[in-house]
Amino acid sequence: MLTRRMVMGAAAAPALPISGFAQAPYPARPVSMLVGFAPGGGTDIIARLLQPALSEEFGQPIAIENRAGGSGTIAATQNARGRPDGYQMLMTTVSASAVVPPTMSPPPFDIINDQTAVVLAGTVPLVAVVPLTSPAQNFRQFLDHAKANPGKLNYASSGIATQQHLASELLSFAAGLSMQHIPFRGTGQAVNEILAGRIDIAIDTLPTYLPHIRAGRVRALATTLPDRVPTLPDVPTVAEHGFPGFDSAVWYMVMGPPNLPDAIAQRWVAAVNKALSDPALRQRVMDAGFIPGGGTSADAAALLRRDAAKYAGLIRQANIKFE
Repeated sequence: MLTRRMVMGAAAAPALPISGFAQAPYPARPVSMLVGFAPGGGTDIIARLLQPALSEEFGQPIAIENRAGGSGTIAATQNARGRPDGYQMLMTTVSASAVVPPTMSPPPFDIINDQTAVVLAGTVPLVAVVPLTSPAQNFRQFLDHAKANPGKLNYASSGIATQQHLASELLSFAAGLSMQHIPFRGTGQAVNEILAGRIDIAIDTLPTYLPHIRAGRVRALATTLPDRVPTLPDVPTVAEHGFPGFDSAVWYMVMGPPNLPDAIAQRWVAAVNKALSDPALRQRVMDAGFIPGGGTSADAAALLRRDAAKYAGLIRQANIKFE
């Protein structure tokens, strides 16, 4: 027979842990967050911006682990083969989780079935930058310079079929340019080459180059969203230069391994939304050049599917293959 004390005790009992009655609530130990690019790129920046708030919310350290290479797919593949216990998560980007894997032979994982879209961390526009040694003082001058020197100019990206690569291909198709693609293992390497004047142009994530733009170390020529970016109001868009409809952005998403329990996914959804609702952190995210994310897991999954379909056509048109 239940006593009043027993009933009250049951009512006050904490919620069951995610993984079962006998285990500690998630997370009971530190969590690693894989990043598929070297430090200094957009994926690494947004992960580290969120890291302190997530660690505080979970009550456990969130350790950033950079696994650069393969246009972000080395880390994404590690995530796809991970245990669905929530102790290894991935901060990924559109290229590594929606675009690049199908171009590889064989694909390292199925982009829909071998990963769990959890929550959008943020999106960013891209910005076209040139070294200070470039003869182009504006975007129109760069286009004229590239057309006058077909095949002689190069452009950098953080890897084959990354958003930086695809945006540059979109521009080349639209403007009739012929440039050499120089892929790097991460954006940080590309930045160094731009600063040294060994790369002619990069169309890359705004957070990566914003400090260098503000410090006057590179020249910003254009941004890639339909409207001007508030953090760079004096920099025109690509669309303004006679390419209406030109629109290219990068999203960053928290991704889990396949079959990640929904209860764990929802802990991450709640934690990221809470972090991005904090005015101080939200401002830091925007100051870094990001548009804060958030939303639901259903939103994240829909975005993954949409962009996987969107960029498949461009990859076929440009005959992009990962070798």
